[in-house]
Amino acid sequence: MPSLTGEPLTTQHFIMDADEGKRNKNIGKNFMSRLQCMFSHSSGSERLSLEDTQQWSQSLERLLESKYGLATFRNFLKSEYSDENIEFWLTCEDYKKIKSSFRMSSRAKKVYEQFIKAESPKEINIDYHTREQIKRNVKTPSTHCFDDAQKIVFGLMERDSYPRFLRSDIYRTLLENLAADATKG
Repeated sequence: MPSLTGEPLTTQHFIMDADEGKRNKNIGKNFMSRLQCMFSHSSGSERLSLEDTQQWSQSLERLLESKYGLATFRNFLKSEYSDENIEFWLTCEDYKKIKSSFRMSSRAKKVYEQFIKAESPKEINIDYHTREQIKRNVKTPSTHCFDDAQKIVFGLMERDSYPRFLRSDIYRTLLENLAADATKG
C-alpha cells in the first residue's frame, strides 16, 4: 500500500506511528499530572474527571468555568502562540471586580496599553470603531469600558480557538487517558 508520498508503507512507518501514539499518550499523562499538581494545593481540590472533561465540549462557557478546563485551554493557546485573547478576556474579568476608581483608572490604562492600542505587545483583533470607543472610555473608565471588545474576543475564541482546541491532541489525549483510567477502576 503506498503512503501519501507515493512510497510503499514499510514496517518503519508503522513503528513511527506507534511511537507517536506512545508519545501522545505520555504527553497526555504528563499534562494530566501537571494539571492535578497545579491545583492539588488549593482547598477542596477535586480531581480531574472524565465527565468534567467531556463537558468542556458543550460550550466555551463550560470550558472556562472549569479551573482544569481554563488551564488546559490556556496551555493549548500558548502552544499556538495565540493566547492574547484568553489573557485579555481574563484581564477584563478581573478588571470588572475593581472597586476603587483610582485603581480602575490605572488598570484601564494598562489594559489599553497592553491589549488595545495598535501595535501593543498583545494586541487583540478588534475593529477600528471599537478600538476608538475604548480609547475614549479609558479617559473616564467604568467597569464596562472593555465590554464590547471582550464580547468580540469571546466570539473569536468561540468560533476559532475553541473548535481547534476540541480537535487538538491535548484535549483528545486527555480524554483518552481519563477514559483509560476510568476503565481501570
